[in-house]
Amino acid sequence: MKWQGRNRLSNETSPYLLQHADNPVDWYPWGDEALARARDEDKPILLSIGYSACHWCHVMAHESFESRDIAQLMNKLYVNIKVDREERPDLDTVYMEAVQTIAGRGGWPLTVFLTPDGKPYFGGTYFPPEDRHGMPGFPRVLQAMSDAYRDRRGDVEQAARRVMAALEPRTARPGAAPLTTGLLDSACTSLNRVFDRADGGFGQAPKFPQPMVLELLLRQYRRTGDRDALQMVTQTLDRMARGGIYDQLSGGFHRYATDSQWLVPHFEKMLYDNALLPRIYLYAYLVTGDAAFRRIAGETIDWMLREMSSPEGGFYSTLDADTEGEEGRFYVWTPQEIRAAIGDRQSAVLEDYYGVTARGNFEGRNILNITGALAAEEPAAVREAKAALLEKRETRIRPGRDEKVLASWNGLMLSTLAEAAVILDREDLLEAAAACGSFLLSRMMHAGHLRHAYSHGEARIEGYLEDYALVAGGLLELHQATLGGRWLREAIRLAGAIVEHFWDEPAGMFYDTGEHHENLFMRPSSTLDTALPSGASAAAMVLLKIGRLTQNAGLHEVAARSLQGMHETMTKYPMGAGNWLCTLDFYLSTPREVVIAGPAGSRDTMEMLQALSSTWVPNKVVCGVDTQDPAAVTDLPLTSNKGMIDDRPTAYLCENYSCRAPATSPETLREQVAQLPQFRD
Repeated sequence: MKWQGRNRLSNETSPYLLQHADNPVDWYPWGDEALARARDEDKPILLSIGYSACHWCHVMAHESFESRDIAQLMNKLYVNIKVDREERPDLDTVYMEAVQTIAGRGGWPLTVFLTPDGKPYFGGTYFPPEDRHGMPGFPRVLQAMSDAYRDRRGDVEQAARRVMAALEPRTARPGAAPLTTGLLDSACTSLNRVFDRADGGFGQAPKFPQPMVLELLLRQYRRTGDRDALQMVTQTLDRMARGGIYDQLSGGFHRYATDSQWLVPHFEKMLYDNALLPRIYLYAYLVTGDAAFRRIAGETIDWMLREMSSPEGGFYSTLDADTEGEEGRFYVWTPQEIRAAIGDRQSAVLEDYYGVTARGNFEGRNILNITGALAAEEPAAVREAKAALLEKRETRIRPGRDEKVLASWNGLMLSTLAEAAVILDREDLLEAAAACGSFLLSRMMHAGHLRHAYSHGEARIEGYLEDYALVAGGLLELHQATLGGRWLREAIRLAGAIVEHFWDEPAGMFYDTGEHHENLFMRPSSTLDTALPSGASAAAMVLLKIGRLTQNAGLHEVAARSLQGMHETMTKYPMGAGNWLCTLDFYLSTPREVVIAGPAGSRDTMEMLQALSSTWVPNKVVCGVDTQDPAAVTDLPLTSNKGMIDDRPTAYLCENYSCRAPATSPETLREQVAQLPQFRD
């Protein structure tokens, strides 16, 4: 086929797919047209999965997909399909598992060779344009896989069957075993063994932040008084905040560090990292009183509000790692560049504070990192110089931004904004949270069903389990920060939809997709917690919370069975089960139930909420009764006969639905919360 200058991806809304619209490859988006052509012409499918901020995806695109010769070979031999993994996590899950089975590892770009009916028979990740460093060149792989399909069809079909057979056991659920706090203790002991006592974090390079694992350790300290668990959290948070993985000028965390000292990051910035990390910094602040952690949380949230928020209330997905063809170019400096930007006096301040040298620490340039102690408030001279250098940085060519809005990631962001608004006493965060919640319920809902992705004014793709679970969790947090009845009612409704559409009762497990999704060669079920909570663990947590609030034993039972099915994973792979283990901690505890009655938005009511958040109590549920809202939730057993006393906002702190004396002042409530047993074991 002769290249026409633009391919079918030019009609898509995904920023990642649009990046490939000018390729000479005859790309199709995933859909009936491409699959029908493969069947009609009996051609194999070349499936390429990536995302907009992926560095090696860009490398392979420049080397291979922009090459006329390689594109001609692809167009001749295959039906070529390009997929945005963030837009279609179901496809990414099933084909990533297939490639891991075939090649023993996975990653992005994900390159998979399929039969016309979508079954994988070979795959890998990045392939260079020619044989290099022991890796076969992409043209050679293309020709070999096409020849195999044409000339050795039986071998190809047998290979596809082997992959399918290898994937099938992964959906089997282990037998019953008791869920006890011993699982939590064992997990934390395992994490202690791989903890890097020099630089924090777990293992060596590359190093990922692991916020859910850090929350588990903080819960362990809260539950048992384990000082080692607390040390692992505080040391890791301190080293990350001082390192280059943290953007020292504007705030916000990069994806991961390529070294063990947290100095050299992979420079992409993801919404989910920057939604999850402020939360653990705030929790650590509440536990330790270290105001430096509070500062880092606030700076990160401020960065997201400035650079990742959409005018409609949602939050964009990613910032690219590359600018002008170089990874990290936007963020790194030479001493000469700093001096030219802000002058010798201010430059000297920053060079000393951030360890800037003529030699540099990254390809002859400098990644800014704090060489001294992490402070609750940086010196005034440093703040002044930072602001001047940030202003200069804003004149550089900026990294590309993926402006699609994903429901699941926005659910995480919503949770963080709502919690942070109360802890930090910031009205602007509460307004941003309400705007995000309204956006999710208006622009990303269709006929009562949640959609997964929003771009160019259109919500697309049926919502997955992760969308329903994380949005429900975010709405619940928003209710707990505002007392607004709308948010709680929607969270309860979404909890019901989770069970209805994604829970398999006979198997005792969640699937990522519901009955409205496309049937793939296998039904995806992502159970491991990765950079985000898995949809299943997020569902289990929110069902436990809403089940507790509503006294719905059915929701509690579903969550308990899903936890039971993850017993082996939590035992053997705690690093991949951080949120599951946090959920188990909630399940095994006796959560506090709190009812607060008062006018939403009033200063007196907000002070009661702040008193409730003055101590970190991870296992609690809050039900608000907005006394000025006709739609307030007053029909739950928990809220029965609980209103204001003497026209003052009133809090009821309960355990197993048995309540202490009502608190009508923030001071009384703060005392009640502080008196809760800190260590449960």
